[in-house]
Parts: sequence; structure tokens; C-alpha cells
Amino acid sequence: MNSFEFYLTSVCGGVLSCGITHAGLTPFDLVKCNMQANPSKFKSVSCVLGQLCEKHGVGALFRGWLPTLVGYSAQGAIKFGLYEFFKIFYADIVGPKNKTLICMAGSASAEFIADIALCPFEAVKLRVQTHPDMTQGFVQAFADLWATQGYNGFYKGLLPLWGRQIPYTMVKFACFEKTVDSIYKYMIPIPKEKCSKAVQLGVSFAAGYIAGVSSAVVSQPADNLFSILSCSSGVCVIDAIKNIGVVGLFTRGLPLRILMVGTMTGAQWGIYDAYKVYAKLPTSRAMARDLKM
Repeated sequence: MNSFEFYLTSVCGGVLSCGITHAGLTPFDLVKCNMQANPSKFKSVSCVLGQLCEKHGVGALFRGWLPTLVGYSAQGAIKFGLYEFFKIFYADIVGPKNKTLICMAGSASAEFIADIALCPFEAVKLRVQTHPDMTQGFVQAFADLWATQGYNGFYKGLLPLWGRQIPYTMVKFACFEKTVDSIYKYMIPIPKEKCSKAVQLGVSFAAGYIAGVSSAVVSQPADNLFSILSCSSGVCVIDAIKNIGVVGLFTRGLPLRILMVGTMTGAQWGIYDAYKVYAKLPTSRAMARDLKM
């Protein structure tokens, strides 16, 4: 578990789990982003769906799938690959028994680096999804963002992105590992090693869903800020908070995001562990014996 082949498997699993799930949930993300970026225009889910479908057709709900696929594939590769590395690295420092601390530190370190790769694609995706007449594609949005804002346009949302993604990922990984341990300890009467692969993958999905709901709630304020800042030129954090309000910062788009992120995170862990099974590796579980091998 500390070999090049192991980390390569983690990278490939991360590409599949993050790229496919995020791209597949593009309609949910598009509705959420429009509600966050244009709160005065889109006051509810039905309002967004009605206006967009009536004006641009059902196909408009999939706008932004390409930058989503590319951006989150890159992010997933770095996040999952480095998470497995940092998990072992921190276990050598603090000892393998500090599982929650290791998971949180490892996931935060991995996400910090992964977001640098993700941020430009997130900025382009938001520009595509919130464009008033839905006419911009990936290439056009990229060129327009570069022409109007330059390099800063791709990274002006990096701090809010870190604010959203790092707490989200820390909760996502730590809660997942803790939930997996709890399920095997309290709900399944036989050891994990004796469970079928189907049961183990079912546990991964269930634990991932629970972790996704928890991480969505924690990261919601930063998600709102990122959407507003990335879609508006010359708006600072204070302006964004005034625009949406303190209560709106926590609640705007939250039910939809809980549904989206819970489903997505469950699917991510299911796909990630399914790929590990395919590669003849054990499914994820941060047991002390797994952290130093």
C-alpha cells in the first residue's frame, strides 16, 4: 500500500469516481448555481427549471458538463491519490491509532493541492451555466473569461473554493472512514474480510452518502460565496454576503445540494472502491493496520 502501483490505482479510481459523478449530476448543479448566482431572478427550483426549459429546452440542463468532467477528473486524481499518500505519511508522524486526525489532515492536504487544478474549470463551468442566454460553450467561455479578466478570472474564486472544498473533504473522508468502521462494528455481525464484495461495496455507498450529507452542510456557506464571486465581476466577499444575506449564505440551495452531494458522494465511494476491487485491492477502511504497511 505504499507502492507506485497502489497510488496509480488510487489516481485512476479518483478520476472515475469524481469525473463521472459530477458530470452525471450536471442538471442538479446547474439549477443550484443559478439559484446562488441569481437569487433575485431564480427564487426556487421550479422557477429555474421552468424558465430554462421554456426558453432553451431540456438540453440546457446539461450545460457545463464538459468543464465539470475535465475539472473534477483532474481534482479526483489528485485528491484520492494524494489522500492515500498523506494518510500513510501522517501515520508515520502521529501514529496509526489517531485515525480521525490522520484522515482529516491527509484529506485537507490533498484537497488543497487538488483545488488548484480544479479552480479554472469551475470558473469556466459557472460562466457556461449562468450565462444569460445559454449560448457559451466550454471554449467560448474560456476565451471570454481570459479576454475580460485574464489570469485572475480563473483563480479569483480560489480562496472561497478552498473554503468550500477543504472542510467538505475533511468531513467527507473522516466521516466516511468513521461510518464504515461503525457499520462493520455495530450493524454487520461478521468481520469485513468475510463479507462478500457486494456487501462491502454497499457499505461504501451507504457510508459515502452519510458523509456527503454531512459535508454538504458544513461547506454550504463557502459554496454560495464561490458561485457569486465567480459569476460577478468586481464583487468582493463582503458584497457577496450582503447580496445573499447571512441566513441565505447557509440556506440558499441547501436542500438541493444535500440531495446532490449525498447521492454523488455515495456513488463516488462506491465507484472508487469498485475500482479498487477490480484492481484486487481491499475496499476503503482506515484501520490502524492499513495505515502503515
